[in-house]
Amino acid sequence: MLARQTTAARVSDGEAKPRSLVHTAALVLVWITFATSGIVFSEPCPTDILALGVMVLLPVIGLVRIPKLLALFLMLWAAMTSAGLISAIFAEDISKALTHTLVSFFLGGFAFTMAGFVAMRPLAHTKLIFNGLTVAAVVAALAGLAGYFSLVPGGAELFTKFGRASGTFKDPNVFGPFLVPSTLYAVHYALQGSLRRALPPLMVAGLLALAVFLSFSRGAWINLMLSAGLYLGLAFLTAPCNGRRQKIALLTMLCAAVLGGVVAGALQNDSIASLVNERASVTQSYDVGPEGRFGGQEKAVALILDNPLGIGAAQFAPFYHHEEAHNVYLSTTLATGWLGSGLYIMAVFSTLALGLRQCFKRTPWQPFVLIAFATFAANAAEGIIIDSDHWRHFYLLMALIWGAACAGALERASATQGAVNAAGKRFPALLRAHAPRSFPHQQIAR
Repeated sequence: MLARQTTAARVSDGEAKPRSLVHTAALVLVWITFATSGIVFSEPCPTDILALGVMVLLPVIGLVRIPKLLALFLMLWAAMTSAGLISAIFAEDISKALTHTLVSFFLGGFAFTMAGFVAMRPLAHTKLIFNGLTVAAVVAALAGLAGYFSLVPGGAELFTKFGRASGTFKDPNVFGPFLVPSTLYAVHYALQGSLRRALPPLMVAGLLALAVFLSFSRGAWINLMLSAGLYLGLAFLTAPCNGRRQKIALLTMLCAAVLGGVVAGALQNDSIASLVNERASVTQSYDVGPEGRFGGQEKAVALILDNPLGIGAAQFAPFYHHEEAHNVYLSTTLATGWLGSGLYIMAVFSTLALGLRQCFKRTPWQPFVLIAFATFAANAAEGIIIDSDHWRHFYLLMALIWGAACAGALERASATQGAVNAAGKRFPALLRAHAPRSFPHQQIAR
């Protein structure tokens, strides 16, 4: 038991060595990378440059652990990239197809690096990432609210798009889903202490939820509701005691009441009520007709059936339809062919399977796995109605799940090896204890 506890501590917190200046600087760089990840007015954005530095620095200084499971993840993304490069041969604009495909590989490579970083010290490193991500989410949400309510000069032009809050993002449909993981992270902290201590994180969660609401993104609304439902349901099922379950149930009712009050209050504003009424419709005017969203998806399906190797990435909108397919699975198939699409679906479902399994593993980092799994599942579902293949937070959530799975596998392997070593040390003593005091030929000699 002692060996197993020691192993768990080593996996979750790393070796008990004093941090070097380079080590500390690397952790600060990781935090800054995620704290600036919400600034996406254009692409490439600042966090992409920082991410490139992180991808180089962390493996060099030994802050990445790469078990066999994680090597499989990298092979999967490399195979998808190869399929995309083959599809690019058939593209109308080859340079654009190549650029899009290589960006996808870059994001997959960053996810691989961060998964190895999480596997090294899952508890400390996951908290570091979520802390930075939450800072980015709060800044983006405050910018979105300041722009929507015209609280700063020029804010409406900079922080809103089409009358919808977009914060520090160029698209409200990405801004909303980006805030969801940090919303659940704040709810997680609200569950840790007394109700009085729960107030500050609940205020953060309320701020982020309001910003999601004012993005007027139907996908973001569904994302938040599905993520919150999954997270709270799993937290209830995996709670260590009835007291925690009661607290989760009470907090769920409290959050629902507060959120309902905020939404009801916001709807008192005529412009908000009008936009909500418009956006809440199942279909919009631009969804129907041969040139609408659904018409575009029909064109995409026809192209997929006629082109098993794909037509190249980022080719559908400029050459076949006036906008993207608004379905990441269709877009991926167009960009990488049938093979690449199969690999992408395999990556999504294997991540879901690994995440669900880790949700029921009693580890120190289990609460963060619940957040990552719930939000990843919601983002994967939202991909049916939007192109999310270059959403940075989607890759991060994938990295957190794979990193936690690798850490769990390493912990079990280390515990097994520790048990074998301990048994090996006890085996000679057992032989001596049960061996006869003398052998027959020794008795005869006497």
